[in-house]
Amino acid sequence: MIHTSKKSIRNIAIIAHADAGKTTITEQFLYFSGQTRQPGNIDLGTTQTDYLPVEKERGISVCSANTSFHWKNTLINLIDTPGHVDFSADVERMLRVPDAVILVISAVEGVQAQTENLWNALRGRQIPILFFINKIDRIGADTETVIQAITKEFSIRPTPLQEIKNEGGNDATITKLWSVDSMSSPMVEQIVESDEILLNRYLDGNQIAFGELDSQLTLLIQNRTVYPLLFGSAKLGTGIEELLNFIVRYFPDSGGNPSKPLSALVYGISHDKTMGKIARVRLFDGTISNRELVFNATQGTTEKVTQVRRIFPGRYEDTGIATAGDLAGISGLDSVCVGDVLGESNGNIPTEVKMAIPLMFAQVKAVNDKDYPALAAALQELSAEDPALEFEWLREDAELQVKIMGWIQMEVLERILADRFGIEAKLENPTVIYKETPASTGEGFVRYWMPKPCWAIMKFRIEPGARGSGLVYKSVAPVNSILQKYQNEVEKTIPVALKQGIKGWEVTDLRITLVDGEDHLVHSRAGDFTVATPMGIMDGLVNTGTTLLEPMVSYKIEAHEDLLGAVTSDITRMRGNFDSPEMLHERFILTGEMPLSTSFDYPVKLSSRSGGKARISTHFSGYRECTDEQGIIRPFKGISPLDTAKYILKARKAIQ
Repeated sequence: MIHTSKKSIRNIAIIAHADAGKTTITEQFLYFSGQTRQPGNIDLGTTQTDYLPVEKERGISVCSANTSFHWKNTLINLIDTPGHVDFSADVERMLRVPDAVILVISAVEGVQAQTENLWNALRGRQIPILFFINKIDRIGADTETVIQAITKEFSIRPTPLQEIKNEGGNDATITKLWSVDSMSSPMVEQIVESDEILLNRYLDGNQIAFGELDSQLTLLIQNRTVYPLLFGSAKLGTGIEELLNFIVRYFPDSGGNPSKPLSALVYGISHDKTMGKIARVRLFDGTISNRELVFNATQGTTEKVTQVRRIFPGRYEDTGIATAGDLAGISGLDSVCVGDVLGESNGNIPTEVKMAIPLMFAQVKAVNDKDYPALAAALQELSAEDPALEFEWLREDAELQVKIMGWIQMEVLERILADRFGIEAKLENPTVIYKETPASTGEGFVRYWMPKPCWAIMKFRIEPGARGSGLVYKSVAPVNSILQKYQNEVEKTIPVALKQGIKGWEVTDLRITLVDGEDHLVHSRAGDFTVATPMGIMDGLVNTGTTLLEPMVSYKIEAHEDLLGAVTSDITRMRGNFDSPEMLHERFILTGEMPLSTSFDYPVKLSSRSGGKARISTHFSGYRECTDEQGIIRPFKGISPLDTAKYILKARKAIQ
C-alpha cells in the first residue's frame, strides 16, 4: 500500500521483564485486528514476532520485531522487544522509536528486576506509559499488591481505568471505571483538579460532559501527569480489545509533516538474502521513496534508495514510499549504520537512552578452522545489527572477540551463527572488562626521527583524573614548535593510543597535556605524529604506573528474612558492601555494591537458594580500584608501541 498523505499512525513499543506476556499480547493484537487467523502460541513456536529458530526453541524474544496492523482506521506500528536483561542494548535502540509504550507486568510475579531497569530508561524518554497487568487468570494473581509495588518502586500512583473481580481463575472479569456510562467520582475529581477552569465549574455544581473530561484525560496521559493502568489475560484474549481501543483513543498520533525536508532515524539494521542490508527507519518529517537520493547527515554521504518496504516479522512488504510518522525498511543504503540521521535532525530526533553496557567480552572460535574467515564475516554482519557487540578482529593473533551481557546472550549467538550462517562456533572464556588508570603523575617522551623521512618530537604530562571523568586532553605546546595541523593529529590519535595500557586494558580517568615538542619544516608529515603519539603515551604510562579498575554493580535484593544472614555472608565473600536492611512483612530489602567479577553468576545462585522467590536487580555503577591480584593483567594484543622498532615497521607497513 502506497501512502499518498499523512494518515493516523500510532508508533508504540511493548516492553516487560521476560515472561510477562509481551509476545502473547502482540499475537492477540494481530488476531483481533484480522492480521492473522489465530493467535500464535509461544509453546508451539507459532508466534509471528518470535520467528527466529532460537526464539521458537527457547520461547523467549532475543531481538526486537516490527509488525503493523490496523485498528479503527488507525495504522499501529508495534515493536515487540526482548525482556531478558542480556538483550537490553536492543531495547535501548528501540526506545528512540515509539511515541508511547505499554509496560507489561505479570499479576503473579509483579514488578521484577528488569521492570525497574525499563522504567528508569523510560523516564529519560518522557513519553506516555500505559501499565498493563497481565495474567489475571493465573493462580496467585494479586493485582492490588502489584499496584502497590508500582507506587512504591516507581514513586508514581497509577490510575486504574478498570476494576477486576475473581482474579486468579478463568472466570476473572474486568469492569470499566471510565466510560460515558461509568464516570467514577475519584476519576472525575482527578481530572478536574488538573485544570482550574474545569475545577471551578465542577465546584460550582455544573455537570461536565464525558467528552470534555475524556479529552482532558487524554492530555494528562500524553503529558505523563496520569499513568493509566489496564488489566487482562493475553492467553485468554481478555482485555485485549480494550487495550487496542486505548491505544487509538489516548496514545498520541505519530505526528510529523510530509511536506518538510526529510528527518529520519536509522534505529536498526537487518539483512535480507535478496535485498542485502535493510535500514530500519523512523521518519519524523518528510518522505522517502524508491530511487530517491538520501543524504546521511551523520556520515556526510548520499546514497540511492532502491526499495522502500513495510516491516513485518521475518518479511517485508513493498510500499514504494514512506511518509512522516511512519516506520519503514529501506534498502540500497549500503554504508548506513545504526543511529545515523537521514536528512536533517531539526532537534526532533530523540537522544539515546542508556540501560546497560556490556561489561564482559568473549572469544568466538570456529569449531572447524576452515570456517574462520566466514565466522569473521558473520560477526561483522551481526555487529552492524547490534553495535553493542563491538566485534573486534585481532588479526595478528587470529582472535575474534565480542562484548556480551551474559550467558544467555552467548548461547543465543552460538545458535544464530549456526542457524543463519551455517557456522558451528563456540563463545569461550567470558572475561570481565577491566580498565587502567595512572597511579601517579609523570611524563612521556617520544623522539620519532629515524628512519627518515620523519620527524615528530613530543613531551606529554600524564596525571590521574577523577573516577568516571574519562579522558581530559589539552595542549600547551606552542604552534611555532608543533604546527596546529600536527597537534590536531595528536588529539585524534590519543583515544586510540589509550585502547591498551601497560596491563592490557583501556586507560581511562586521566588528564593528558601536550607540553612541548618539535616538528621539522622538511621531514615532518601529519602521519609522523599519528605514529609517534602512542609511543609517547605508553612511555608516560610506564613512568606513572597504572592501577587496575574493576566494574562495580549496585544491587537490590529482596527475599524472605530467613535468608538475610546467608545473603550478607555472600555479599561479604564477594568483596561487596551493603547498607542496613529494610524489613517489611517478613521480607528484607538489601542494597549496596559488589564487583561484577565475583557476582556475575550470583542471580542464578540466589534464585536456587531461595527456590526462585528472591529477587535481585543490578545496575552498573562505575569502576573502582582493585589490586592486580583481584583483577587480570593481560598481554598487549598486537605490537606494543613500547617495542619501538617493530611498532614503527608495522606503522610504516614494512611488516604485516
